[in-house]
Amino acid sequence: MRFFRLANPLLAITLGLLTVQCGRKGDPIPRPRAAAQTMEARLEGLRKIRLVLPSTDVNGVPLAGVESLRVLYLPLGLTKPTAEDVFNRGEVVLERRRPDLPGPGEALTMDLKSLHRPPGWIVVVAVRLGEVAGRPSEVLPWMDPAL
Repeated sequence: MRFFRLANPLLAITLGLLTVQCGRKGDPIPRPRAAAQTMEARLEGLRKIRLVLPSTDVNGVPLAGVESLRVLYLPLGLTKPTAEDVFNRGEVVLERRRPDLPGPGEALTMDLKSLHRPPGWIVVVAVRLGEVAGRPSEVLPWMDPAL
């Protein structure tokens, strides 16, 4: 009886190693992050805002944390804008980043003394890692700093 012999055993070993080594390398591609839910925001006095950070994203999945909070400002117009209008057309006037932020679902008070803008409207947005902005808070009035 005759046994099958490979003509080049080195070629067989190389092909075997290549088939084992081929495939995806590195970390798996993470799923895209969903935007954070709307955060609760309300004025406490003329220059302070009390915020409650969202604890879930728009899909209802618990958040591990928020990368930053942004305050957006839009000058006074003829009518009160929607939160999306302020978010889309407003300018970022204040940003607070980690590690100075509390965990999801916890409260934070932001002092807006440094915000020198004429009367207008503001919203606050939670931003997740990867620059994924959440839903804007309700629209809050911004009064003249000279008051």
